[in-house]
Amino acid sequence: MDRRTLLGLKTQPLRTGGGGGAAAAQASYLRLPTITANVRRPGGRAGVMTVETGVDTPDAALRTRVAQSAPRLRAAYAAVVQQSANVLLPGAPPDVERMVAQLQAATNTVLGRAGARLLIGTVMVV
Repeated sequence: MDRRTLLGLKTQPLRTGGGGGAAAAQASYLRLPTITANVRRPGGRAGVMTVETGVDTPDAALRTRVAQSAPRLRAAYAAVVQQSANVLLPGAPPDVERMVAQLQAATNTVLGRAGARLLIGTVMVV
């Protein structure tokens, strides 16, 4: 996948037949602060894993619950990311698919039901 193509799409406004399509899409998305965890790098040095997360919630009632539960979501996400970092071997890439499944399960648990979709941005180990 060419990331430059995706970056070019980000700057262009979303055009729909009806009014408010882009505003409705932005209103359903809540970006959460970056989650960080400690990892071991090759040679025994300490490193950091960072994960960008957000939640897309089309349902207005559930979207309100997501906004109110943001601190609990962040705590649940931090626990999942730290657990993933703890099992990460030095120099190995993180298992992003497994982490996403665990983060989605944490989202459903915190909110008490399904309906909010976890979106993940960059996963980086430095």
